[in-house]
Amino acid sequence: MEPLLVASLLLSFFITLFFIPIWIRKTKDAGLVGKDMHKPDKKEVSEAGGVPVLFGFIFGVLIYVAIKTFYFKTTGNIIEIFSLLTSLLIISFVGLIDDILGWKIGLTKKMRIIFVIFAAVPLIVINAGHSQIDGMTLGIIYPLLIIPLGIVGASTTFNFLAGYNGLETSQGILILSALAFVTWHTGNSWLSVIALCMVASLIAFYLFNRTPSKVFPGDVLTYSIGALIAIIAILGDIEKIAVFFFIPYILETILKIRGKCKKESFAKINGDGSLEMPYDKIYGVEHLAIYLLKKIKKNKKVYEKEVVYLINAFQILIIILGLLFVL
Repeated sequence: MEPLLVASLLLSFFITLFFIPIWIRKTKDAGLVGKDMHKPDKKEVSEAGGVPVLFGFIFGVLIYVAIKTFYFKTTGNIIEIFSLLTSLLIISFVGLIDDILGWKIGLTKKMRIIFVIFAAVPLIVINAGHSQIDGMTLGIIYPLLIIPLGIVGASTTFNFLAGYNGLETSQGILILSALAFVTWHTGNSWLSVIALCMVASLIAFYLFNRTPSKVFPGDVLTYSIGALIAIIAILGDIEKIAVFFFIPYILETILKIRGKCKKESFAKINGDGSLEMPYDKIYGVEHLAIYLLKKIKKNKKVYEKEVVYLINAFQILIIILGLLFVL
């Protein structure tokens, strides 16, 4: 990639960094806040922080398109890029509705799935991706079935592994960075730039979202990150390795199903800020992390950031294994 393309990454970072403090003030004034469930005082924190992240990301991608058009004199992959942006805008709108109405009220599961399927339409109409998987030609089944399933599955399950300061953001940074490397390795560097634009925006957001969080990502961001992972996998023809990177979320989904999707990921909070298992059984990767940390640590005290670090370490291990055995 030409050094000039770094401008799009820097703009994504700095635009997000500039607008987040403004967003925090405005959402608090408007009452768009949520309780920090893993703090003893349950302090109120700004919600829907994914809005400035998406703004920075989209602006960075548009600058990339401008560089391609005016400097490199090429319009290659422009249709795919704008289809990607359109899909993300649709799905971020769905997430924003959930954030505004509240995560316990929000849209019904059926309505949410319908709207998310609609977000796949921009990719369907351009017949995105490759309809051959392991030598088997799927034909029209790929755009009409596989693409919607991929976007619905990735966007909704990415939202499962959440609820801890910095967790969703750091996971997005790790997975999208890995996909940026894979797409570069497979000759789709244009997708690498797009993935890294989001990574740059997420790094800026992480500065405010890490413990103690000043702003939550909200469904507007978690849905968008999950959808972007699926879209990059589809456009880059790297579905298998993307699914491999998603192993923690597959495990989370299995554990959530074990609890009939009624058990929450939140832990019990002690007066000193340490965490306890919320249930007798494990119903999430977060619960598993708490359980393991209590077994490992001598003082048996487990804190929120340690849970996030352990889950991130697991994700890094999965990424390393994926790069070693799948590529």
